[in-house]
Amino acid sequence: MSQIPSSRLFVTGATGQLGRLVIAALLRRVPAARIVAGVRQGEGPAAQDLRAQGVAVRVADYARPETLAEAFAGIERLLLISSSEIGQRVTQHRNVIAAAARARVGLIAYTSLLHADTSPLGLAEEHRATEAILTESGLPAIILRNGWYTENYTASLPSALAHGVLLGSAGTGRISSAARADYAEAAAAVLTGDQAAGRIYELAGDEAYTLPDFAAEAARASGRPLRYQDLPPADYAAALLAAGLPEGVARLLADSDAGAAQGALFDDGHALRDLIGRPTTPYASVVGALA
Repeated sequence: MSQIPSSRLFVTGATGQLGRLVIAALLRRVPAARIVAGVRQGEGPAAQDLRAQGVAVRVADYARPETLAEAFAGIERLLLISSSEIGQRVTQHRNVIAAAARARVGLIAYTSLLHADTSPLGLAEEHRATEAILTESGLPAIILRNGWYTENYTASLPSALAHGVLLGSAGTGRISSAARADYAEAAAAVLTGDQAAGRIYELAGDEAYTLPDFAAEAARASGRPLRYQDLPPADYAAALLAAGLPEGVARLLADSDAGAAQGALFDDGHALRDLIGRPTTPYASVVGALA
């Protein structure tokens, strides 16, 4: 695909887990002078690290609309990475979209959720609302409906391996996850490519697995016994609470697993592979690096 020449590219949430990877992917594609990173704190270590790479840094706090208008000045293409503050996302995203419209941003790409329009996941509600706000804004937009990150499951592996059991509520639902870096590359491809506004990409990994498969792979890679134990969602949430997770996070993870049992995290359209121009990272590679 051809690239859009010389336009300035803005990444919101640039110091977050996904944002940092998007910046890295953009730096492999375009000169640093074309990249603008949106951050909450303009003088923190993460912001200084971005500047050291030649990337411009502007304060762009979703919850502080007064920071956004100046931040988006002169920007042609903007990536809105969904807020991490569940329950506040709709208001925060509306702030970003309104500021982008006032700044006459030429294209906005938004990181939504896989099959957000039909997904049973509670997480989908705020994404559906944001997609509607984008449509109402009239801004040229591309929706990146990201599937599950493999890291969402590998994050719990150290504890699971220590206890010999991986808990969940996904049953034998198939999960088409991909590495977070794969989704970051897709975002960079859209920011620098010539995809038409109005496109919706359902992004997911090339291969699908169940959580019993995942536990078996982790056991193989680590050489330690690990079995999968399926629980009712309420019991899984209770176990996560007992392990010290905040109540909101525990409920979110249990709800997501329950959705996975219904097929909400499965997709075999290979749009992610097509966008990044290579196969997605096998889940076994991510597991093997951490197990």
